[in-house]
Amino acid sequence: MLTGMIAGCSGDKAKESNEPKVLRIGMLYGGGGSDQYFRQQFTDVYEYTHPNVTVEIVPAINNDQYQYSDMQNYQPPDTLKSLKKLMTGSNPVDVIVSDTNSLKKLIDENLLKQLDPMIQEDKFDTSDIVPSVIDGIKQMGNNNIYALAPTFMPSALFYNKKIFKDAGVDVPKDGMTYDDVFNLARRVAKGQGKDRIYGFAFNRYNGATASDDVFKYSQPLQLRFFDEKAEKMTVNTPQWEKVISTIVQLRKDKILYENAQMNNPQQNQTYNPIDNDVFKSGKTAMVLGDIGLVTELTGMSEAAKTNKKVKAFDWDVVTIPTHPEKPGIGGDIYLGNYMSINASAPNPDTAWDFIKFLNGPEWAKIKARSTSYEMVSRKSFIKPVSGLNYNVAAFYKLKPIPPVNSNDEKLQTEKPGIYGVTMVGQNFIQEVIDNKKTPKEALQAWEKKGNEMLQEIKKNPKTQFQPDGTPFIPPTDGAATKG
Repeated sequence: MLTGMIAGCSGDKAKESNEPKVLRIGMLYGGGGSDQYFRQQFTDVYEYTHPNVTVEIVPAINNDQYQYSDMQNYQPPDTLKSLKKLMTGSNPVDVIVSDTNSLKKLIDENLLKQLDPMIQEDKFDTSDIVPSVIDGIKQMGNNNIYALAPTFMPSALFYNKKIFKDAGVDVPKDGMTYDDVFNLARRVAKGQGKDRIYGFAFNRYNGATASDDVFKYSQPLQLRFFDEKAEKMTVNTPQWEKVISTIVQLRKDKILYENAQMNNPQQNQTYNPIDNDVFKSGKTAMVLGDIGLVTELTGMSEAAKTNKKVKAFDWDVVTIPTHPEKPGIGGDIYLGNYMSINASAPNPDTAWDFIKFLNGPEWAKIKARSTSYEMVSRKSFIKPVSGLNYNVAAFYKLKPIPPVNSNDEKLQTEKPGIYGVTMVGQNFIQEVIDNKKTPKEALQAWEKKGNEMLQEIKKNPKTQFQPDGTPFIPPTDGAATKG
């Protein structure tokens, strides 16, 4: 059905000629079955409707070669360098499939063709692409389009209608700030110990820590941990103090979910998908969740019809809360399938035809029926799944959080130890939770320890760190040497 419906709509340049063509598609990661998945999702139908085109998939980084590596001494591959090899070698790829951070780097280095001229020439309609996708694409390209993405994985704020009804509190609505959400959370939280119902959780899975909440909460603010040269810490600021103070107080007041109160499955106990999920188990009134949670909640409702142990409930979604300092920004979306044309593509016309095909309305119309954990990027075809009635627009109303600074990405590749500089902050945040430090004292301690760690990295960029900040240099023989 898919190929039959689309085939009749594909009057394109690639099909006008019967000349055999090879379209080489470069992917950021490959191996481990990902090539097969990509073909099933995107290229099989294109090859069927374009019999003269043969698609070759070439990964920049093959995950198979890292599967059996020593993870203690694992060195992350340089993604930009790997992509450049595919794009500028003797047999360059035509299409590049990348994620947000990689796309920004390729745009900055002028390695991609601008798509606007082709879009205008073919009168290709982009007005129907959801703002969180098209605005994010333009944002990375200085208001120009260098890629299109046929699908995306968005998130929203889920809420349990019953908890709000029982508390006599109005349900959440679109456009709330985090302060609005935290105030609602205080009003609906109730109970003690294992019977406690929390008001809000940043993460629906058991195991989230206070530092996880701090980092998630601060992400839209794009607060820096260190300067642009990774030589000096920048955490000892009023903004960071406010962030930590807010999260810690909510934790202490038991408004934010605490994993210590969850009923973890015992050894030899049959796994239940509800046990470690704070929202599905009814332990929290609100949670940030991706589109996949819709499918899971639908399945839970079906299971409840025949299994008395499963307690289904009414729910809905609203937009993710935002910060007043960043109005309208907070769209937590993941795009792993940005499709671009290599500036050195041997077959740019076929490359554009492929991208246009997969981002067009005919493909979106069919694909929208079969996505469980993603949405198609054309909003005309986004509908609630399984005949449900929920606020589906909440998933795509907000503008996305801007991508990580490309210079920071480069630093993380060149100096892998700076990840440890960030994560050592967890120790100091926990000391605030344990009443051992004030937020200000914790930030001062993090600043001091972080500066020491950055100096170690400056002396040797290969330096990495234990969770407590102890430096070591991963040797080639597999035995770590402490600094």
